[in-house]
Amino acid sequence: MSSTSSDVMAEPAADAPVPPRALPNGLAAFLVFFSSGAVLVLETVSLRLVGPYVGVTLQVTSSVIGMALAAIAYGAWFGGWLADRRDPRTLLAPALVLAGIATAVTLPIVRYAGEVLRGGAASAVLLLTALTVVLPAALLAGITPLVVKLQLADLRRTGQVVGKLSSIGTLGGITATLGTGFVLVAALSSSVIVLGLAAALGVTGLGLGVWLRRQAGAGGPSTPGRVKAALALLGLAAAGLTAAAPNPCDVETAYHCARVEVDPSWPQGRTLYLNSAEHSYVDLNEPNHLKYAYTQWIGLVADVARPAKQPMDALHLGGGGFTVPNYLAATRPGTDNLVFELDGGLVELDRRELGLRTGPKMRAEVGDARVLLRGEPTDSRDFIVGDAFGHLVVPWHLATREMAADIRRVLRPDGIYVQNVIDYPPGRFIRAELATVKAEFAHVALIAPPGAIDGEQGANFVIVASDAPLPLAAIPPGLKLLPERAELMDEAAVTEWVGDAMVLTDDYAPVDQLLATA
Repeated sequence: MSSTSSDVMAEPAADAPVPPRALPNGLAAFLVFFSSGAVLVLETVSLRLVGPYVGVTLQVTSSVIGMALAAIAYGAWFGGWLADRRDPRTLLAPALVLAGIATAVTLPIVRYAGEVLRGGAASAVLLLTALTVVLPAALLAGITPLVVKLQLADLRRTGQVVGKLSSIGTLGGITATLGTGFVLVAALSSSVIVLGLAAALGVTGLGLGVWLRRQAGAGGPSTPGRVKAALALLGLAAAGLTAAAPNPCDVETAYHCARVEVDPSWPQGRTLYLNSAEHSYVDLNEPNHLKYAYTQWIGLVADVARPAKQPMDALHLGGGGFTVPNYLAATRPGTDNLVFELDGGLVELDRRELGLRTGPKMRAEVGDARVLLRGEPTDSRDFIVGDAFGHLVVPWHLATREMAADIRRVLRPDGIYVQNVIDYPPGRFIRAELATVKAEFAHVALIAPPGAIDGEQGANFVIVASDAPLPLAAIPPGLKLLPERAELMDEAAVTEWVGDAMVLTDDYAPVDQLLATA
């Protein structure tokens, strides 16, 4: 009797549900690899999508990564929950198509919401990054648990199946991250990448749906007609919104959303915007015309650094619109201007739109200023200008004592270093940067608006540093001739104003946190 009973127990009940068949191993691996990689493509590109509106800072980068991880966590949980309640074969294709639609909708969402959420407020950053990445990333993250559920036909191989698919998903993410950062961003605009990804997801979902339908036969599970109609309507709506969404860029380089506008009050004037921030002004007819106050201060320091019209060997850390290099070339003929500019696309834009003419005395080297500076000979430059920004923030690795030491090495003993810094009340970053520069240079002064020095407003500050005594006596008379009021803080006043501010180092340089307003 025990044998008979055992045989009966081994037989499945007549009405027991038949477990769904596993996918072919290659198809399962592809779906996990592709969906996991798509999440990382979206995460990488999201930083470029939100940059024109909230900047590209440590907080923005952290927010994009955090929102993507949250989407992966909740998407995987929800995908697993659905896999236990529905046949995953009926969910995979709609999930991919819906993820494609959500990815396409990312563009209009960011561009409309970005106009409303402009600025660096933490709430704006978190909300905009959430709107950008959460929905499509969550949908994509749900693909892996659906596939895993289908492949777990043999409980004795659970660990092997889960481990293998998890590994494949990770490899997809790695491949997508490297491919996007090294290839896609350099070759294509963010809009093309996003729309291309959306199309790839949609086509994959439709193709998978057709294949699964054929495999199941006429009586097999299929996507309900109402779902198909809803997906089609969503796809059309996404296409319409994307086509109508405003685009903040005329040109998208590898690092910036850029546009050039003609000055309405002067036809030869051009304003360069990078990530929607006013960055440089160029007068096509008058290269010695300096519109912005901080460029006037830098020009004034250059004017008093050497006798009039005497050529200098100048190095510029950051090119922008090449305003200061062109000024030195115009006022000091024969000056050797070497410009380190990270963004090669920006240099091409300057040539095309801002009249930049490079040559033996106006050279542009594309690359990171910190890296390129190491290759410069010792005591080779009279004048070094630090004017590199990531949106409105000096990149942290260009603000440390180690960077200042290398600048000091390249400067001749009587050379002058000027650095443009933007800060806001209570002025923690400018004080820290002054302390950092003072740790390397014997003489340090500061030019800034009185309200900024008093902590009443945000502004540009220009640090002036040298190992030789600075020509400070000639600067105040020149400042009085400028349209915007500015003050020179001499060395003694700088020491008192800086107080016990920290010295930034490669090991510890919390630039973004210092810039945060109290």
